[in-house]
Amino acid sequence: MRPTIAYISLDNLAYNYHLLCEKSGDAEVMAVVKANAYGHGLEHVAPCLYQHGCRSFAVTDACEGAELRRLLDKDAKITLFSGIFDDDDAKLSVDYDLTPVVTEIWHINCLQQQGFQAAVWLKVNTGMNRLDTTDWQGLWECCQHAGIRIEGIMSHLACADIPEHPLNQQQVQIFQSILSKLPVQVHASLLNSAGIAALPPTSYFDVVRPGLALYGIEPIEAAPMNLKEVMCLKAKVIQIRKVQQGQSISYGASYIVGKAMNIAVVSIGYGDGLPRELSNSGLAFYENQALPIIGRVCMDYCLLNCSESDIQTGDEVIFWGEGHSVSSLAKQLNTIPYTLTTGLQSRVKRKAIQV
Repeated sequence: MRPTIAYISLDNLAYNYHLLCEKSGDAEVMAVVKANAYGHGLEHVAPCLYQHGCRSFAVTDACEGAELRRLLDKDAKITLFSGIFDDDDAKLSVDYDLTPVVTEIWHINCLQQQGFQAAVWLKVNTGMNRLDTTDWQGLWECCQHAGIRIEGIMSHLACADIPEHPLNQQQVQIFQSILSKLPVQVHASLLNSAGIAALPPTSYFDVVRPGLALYGIEPIEAAPMNLKEVMCLKAKVIQIRKVQQGQSISYGASYIVGKAMNIAVVSIGYGDGLPRELSNSGLAFYENQALPIIGRVCMDYCLLNCSESDIQTGDEVIFWGEGHSVSSLAKQLNTIPYTLTTGLQSRVKRKAIQV
């Protein structure tokens, strides 16, 4: 088995979930587990959250929803953020008791044609201008005619990770205005992880939708919630070799050895999801000792300068996690933590650990 493993701490996951529940007060926590639970492994994350009391989950589409339903009991609610794309998705929504988010009238017609008799969410535009609707009244009426129950109204904040941004309050006010015009009261949901961290409890409404925070990644570093990181990415040293002064390392000979050194060949590369941008600039960690990545990151390997270390073949090194946050690495790469955790490929084994 390829010795490249993302260790998933179920204890930390449960801790984060309960912390978010406590912070959210009376609002229900809808756990966002789309994209293979942000790369953490749906088969580990969803059952753990369910075991700790979570009964509301969200994925992106019906295929993910069907996969999740196979892992959870029937009392779990599964919301599809992207709604449906075609008749097949509508049928999956019926067969697996899924709750689509609708933004178009044809979504409702498609669901009706497949015999859908459950509930949907309506997603309204309050300033994100992405996948939502400005005609919530039309969708509401269409649902009534189709005999489809409306579970709730949701929207999405565009700048929640910038607490002082004026669009946040504008969106809250627009959302409140829409809610005040509803014919009957339904559930309301606006906040993601950053919204929970940044906005006051008056904005929590009935349902909050944390994703990133569940996995222990602070959505706003300036307003930490004291989360615990869930993933630790490790790979094994598969060879240690000595390279002489003047020799080059890896593709393109981009690193020339200034003096003789020991290098460790590690079983991870961009084919696993380790960013190639870490070539000649990244770090791995062994017993809290930083080992520089030298030469270009390859598809299957990367190479470390281990001249000052007692690391041996078979030892594991850490790329993020356990005190070396994925957020710090993301900042170095001028990206966001989502791209790193969701970028891990399927050949990286997710291994759940629990004390």
